[in-house]
Amino acid sequence: MIYIVDNILNYFIYLFIIYFGFKISPRKNRFFIGISAMTVLLAGVFNAYFEVNSPIVYIIWSILSICLFFEERLGHLIIVSAALMYFTGIVDTFSVMLIQVVMIGGGIGSTEIAWWMEPAYLISFLIYLLAYLRILKKHEVYLCDIEFRYKFALFIQGSVFQMFYNLVFVFFDENHARYSLDAYAVFFISIMGAVYSVLLTLSLAVKNILSNRQNRELQSFMYMQKQQYDYQLQQSAAVRRFKHDLVNHIGVLRELMNEKKTEEAKEYIDTIWNMQDEFDLKIHTGDSFLDVIVNYYLYLAAEEHIEFVVLGRLTEKMPLEMFDITTLMGNILQNAVEAAIKTDVPRIRVELIEHKKEIFIVVSNSVVKRINTKTDLFSTSKKDKENHGFGLKNMIAAVAKYHGEYYMEFIEENGEALFKISIAIPKSGD
Repeated sequence: MIYIVDNILNYFIYLFIIYFGFKISPRKNRFFIGISAMTVLLAGVFNAYFEVNSPIVYIIWSILSICLFFEERLGHLIIVSAALMYFTGIVDTFSVMLIQVVMIGGGIGSTEIAWWMEPAYLISFLIYLLAYLRILKKHEVYLCDIEFRYKFALFIQGSVFQMFYNLVFVFFDENHARYSLDAYAVFFISIMGAVYSVLLTLSLAVKNILSNRQNRELQSFMYMQKQQYDYQLQQSAAVRRFKHDLVNHIGVLRELMNEKKTEEAKEYIDTIWNMQDEFDLKIHTGDSFLDVIVNYYLYLAAEEHIEFVVLGRLTEKMPLEMFDITTLMGNILQNAVEAAIKTDVPRIRVELIEHKKEIFIVVSNSVVKRINTKTDLFSTSKKDKENHGFGLKNMIAAVAKYHGEYYMEFIEENGEALFKISIAIPKSGD
């Protein structure tokens, strides 16, 4: 029976780490999931019947059960399962030794395999849970995001610690009677040090990911700022050209009026007015900085023949800093343009609604296909996935900073597929 329980506990640990650590989704076909669980139980029955915990059987059922349970590339699943067997084996070894020494006071040679294996697996699981809650989930980082150098460092650490513990365990087995509590202290501290070192390396890997993520976000912000700055330069240059020729335009009008050519003068005035209209801001939202962002994306939309409509107007400035307005509206409108351009009838609609205590921003854009708001929103279709796909995450962070709320949904309007994002930002002081 102990072999079956052993397999089941290992199985649940694998499922926990792969699902929460690597974010790999289970198969939708329940038949494969059932076969996966059956493989674990049959392996346990095999070990129980022959009273042997064969490494070959362990490797086969581990890899097979993982490949059957999760929906992912086969090669990737095999690598993940092999790595899990290695590292969970190391932590399990630490836990087993800790239970045997502290609670039993002896080694494997003097103690039969019995009740202490289940508490050992529980200790291992608590270590994995601690690493997930305090390191991975806290920072929204997953094991698959870690750079290769840190993975290799963890591999080397695990290998060194595994060999080191064999020596420490021999020392304890031979000297615990002689050194008494000192031997227990050495063993316990060495185990705690090993676990802490692994968690520390994992923390450094996560900090490196967060640093790179912050740099990419800053680069994205600077890129959007540069685009808007270039647009403003174009507008300024157009204004300067218009002012430079203004004297000549007035001279032409004067001559036309002197010659009493009224109709020609009116046509010339209309021409000058249309020239002025080219560099004037088309949209006025009530917030000068928001005007720059919205008009820039209006310009981009016009270049791509996308219908761009803004409804509503604010009576006061947005209660957001300039950086956050760029992050919020820049990312939303950039994603909207990229999505709409792929459709047959590309269109974007921005709605500004002001209430007594909140400002609502609703952006809708046409999409090619229905979006799964649970799985597809934070993915990217770009080849450079590492440097893209975090625009909506930045938007969410900006909304959270001001204690706002957001809601994303897929809707159909007049038979047209639209992606709609609604944001509520409390006014300052409320």
